[in-house]
Amino acid sequence: MIWNQEIECMDPRELGKLQLVRLQKLVDYLGERSSFYRGKFTAGKISGDAIKNLSDLKKLPFTRKTDLRDSYPFGMFCVDLKDVREIHASSGTTGNPTVVAYTGNDIKLWSEVMARCLTIAGAGPEDIVQNAYGYGLFTGGLGVHYGALELGAAVVPMSSGGTKRQLKLMHDFRTTVITCTPSYSLFMAEEAREMGIDPLKSPIRIGVLGAEPWTEGLRREIEAAWNMTALDIYGLSEIIGPGVAQECPEKNGLHIFSDVFLPEVIDPATGEDCPEGDDGELVITTLTKEAIPLLRYRTGDIVSITYQTCECGRTLPRISKVKGRTDDMLIIRGINVFPSQIEAVLLEVEGAQPHYQLVVERVKGLDTLEVQVEVDENVFSDEIRRLQDLRHRIKKEIESVLSLVVEVKLVEPKTIERSMGKAKRVIDRRRG
Repeated sequence: MIWNQEIECMDPRELGKLQLVRLQKLVDYLGERSSFYRGKFTAGKISGDAIKNLSDLKKLPFTRKTDLRDSYPFGMFCVDLKDVREIHASSGTTGNPTVVAYTGNDIKLWSEVMARCLTIAGAGPEDIVQNAYGYGLFTGGLGVHYGALELGAAVVPMSSGGTKRQLKLMHDFRTTVITCTPSYSLFMAEEAREMGIDPLKSPIRIGVLGAEPWTEGLRREIEAAWNMTALDIYGLSEIIGPGVAQECPEKNGLHIFSDVFLPEVIDPATGEDCPEGDDGELVITTLTKEAIPLLRYRTGDIVSITYQTCECGRTLPRISKVKGRTDDMLIIRGINVFPSQIEAVLLEVEGAQPHYQLVVERVKGLDTLEVQVEVDENVFSDEIRRLQDLRHRIKKEIESVLSLVVEVKLVEPKTIERSMGKAKRVIDRRRG
């Protein structure tokens, strides 16, 4: 089933025409309503008339998260407060929070793209969707909720946490779709087994999992634990929340809704376009939002993009799973390290668990990386020689991938802190 056949299967040439018209209107809209963009447009002599084709997108300025923080609280708004229907904000742990707002039409758009996501994943009106993303100022919970309502499915608004209750209701309600972070889905499977519930006998058939990067190896772990199809969803609050892109059961990239979210993939150092298929930073322009439209927003997410038609029949561009972030990438002795690289190694080593933490320190001016890894219960209780062999194997595999000397510490099962939200993978103790 396809939620919006006309858009999701549109001829790419016709899609390009639609994008251009919407981009021109957006530039004029921002020139009239946004004090932030008006100043940039005046300096660059930019107007909708100056946008003759989609390649003229390069004439437009980038927008960064710092711009939203610097405009706190309502400096980025393009509508009067009386027209705003919903306001969300980030935690603000590194300064002012980023504030995002929605008009009534923005919420309709959010419901539409999330209904597309759930349909792409294989959900329908007959499903029971247990929503374990956080409600409140975090956009995850409400975004999924709106989409499920638009789809016509029943929603169980659990939010995050309360794992034992999650599992009980999941079992009693016969939930068929679970929405949460991938790390939490794996944690729930562990808890289920401890409660005497076999997750393999669960009625859940689809997991719509996002809000953190995850690997193909972790997908295999989750699908094996639950006997379900685990699919990636992508979004970010600044753009709309969840609902920007969704993976279909072909598992060959996430369909990005480029009729409303115009994507670019750029070299984060130069700002130039990356060739199709190459990794770069995802940049998004919101073509139809009213409250806070954004031009060329630098997401910080590292992806690749393809414009080839998917086997599912959709013609929308597809982005890869997020491979890391420009701002959480670790640089250890001049080498770029993404946690997902290490996760991929661990999932291929028998005896290692997909629960790990990276500890970075600076010792006598030199950066060190320690990888703490949980091991299987039977391995941990085995003889020291076997543990030493496992540690050596993990160390060798990681070093071959990273070209970097690392220390590996094996720890008992369930000693690395679990998270009901985004897993905390990195502890960086470097100073200066």
